[in-house]
Amino acid sequence: MKNVESWLVNLTGEQYLWVLELFVIVVLALGLGMVINRVIDKLEVQAAKTKTVWDDALIEACRRPLIWLVWILGVNFAAGIAAQKMESGLYALVDPINRLALIFLGVMFLTNFIKRAERNLVHPDYIAKPMDETTVRAVAKLLRAAVIITGVLIAMQLFGYSISGLLAFGGIGGIAMGFAAKDLLANFFGGLMIYLDRPFSVGDWVRSPDQEIEGTVEDIGWRLTRIRTFDKRPLYIPNSVFANISVENPSRMTNRRIYETIGLRYADLAKMGPIVEQVEAMLLAHPDIDTNQTMMVNFNQFAASSLDFFIYVFTKTTNWVTYHQVKQDVLLKVADIIAANQAEVAFPTSTLHVPAGIEVTTAKD
Repeated sequence: MKNVESWLVNLTGEQYLWVLELFVIVVLALGLGMVINRVIDKLEVQAAKTKTVWDDALIEACRRPLIWLVWILGVNFAAGIAAQKMESGLYALVDPINRLALIFLGVMFLTNFIKRAERNLVHPDYIAKPMDETTVRAVAKLLRAAVIITGVLIAMQLFGYSISGLLAFGGIGGIAMGFAAKDLLANFFGGLMIYLDRPFSVGDWVRSPDQEIEGTVEDIGWRLTRIRTFDKRPLYIPNSVFANISVENPSRMTNRRIYETIGLRYADLAKMGPIVEQVEAMLLAHPDIDTNQTMMVNFNQFAASSLDFFIYVFTKTTNWVTYHQVKQDVLLKVADIIAANQAEVAFPTSTLHVPAGIEVTTAKD
């Protein structure tokens, strides 16, 4: 520090000149960064006019790394000149810092590019047929992890650390870590299987008959899957659980089923045939019933207090709200058909048969 102070006191005209050069270099670096920022703004405007996935991702990912690269190299170049002129030992650090900056900015560029490409690949504004969101997110996470790990290893090699020794240590330590983090690894591979098998995706409605799990999938992480239940509570489930339970995915239904049993009075036995025929004709003509699927309307059984027939059909819609509207319409039309045939829907009744010869008397006041 004393050497620097004495050097500053004894500045000559020539030394003042290269100090001015340092100032010019720093100003040029900052100015060039601003120019690059303006150029990227214009390129983004042009890229927004296209439907290509990759140009937007590439231009946006370049912005910060390019600007920071110019600034860092400019400042380091100026610092190197200053350290050399002052015969400081810091000059030896300029080159390693530049290399480390290049590694850092390269990792930043690749992670930004992957992040933006991930967003574009699932957005209909950039691709005609958006890819599956769950798969894209899984691949993006793997790529970002690979880029970061590779960047760290290169940086360690730059500073003289042996990567081979680290990898050998990781092989031995991995065994111990495997036992210590058994549940964590089980959840990791459970998440990986979800990404590969894709039993459900983000946004799907899922439920499990084995456990009290039902709701909409909001996020599939490497350790947990977050499901929003229908009462709006978040449910966090370790991914390893899905390897041991059955999961239904109603979101992927092709149709929804209407399966109802309707009872008529025993007095309406003669009217059962016409009613069943008319209900079947109504269903065949109904615009929201899928006639390509199984359709059955049949007299089913002599029940305890009713004559039962059943309806077994499938709707065209899979939407939960629309399905109930269609079902309501079908049941109301069935009720109209029953009423038009002067029959009635049965309700639980009992008939008491009194043998002949028994006199029934009533109490007198």
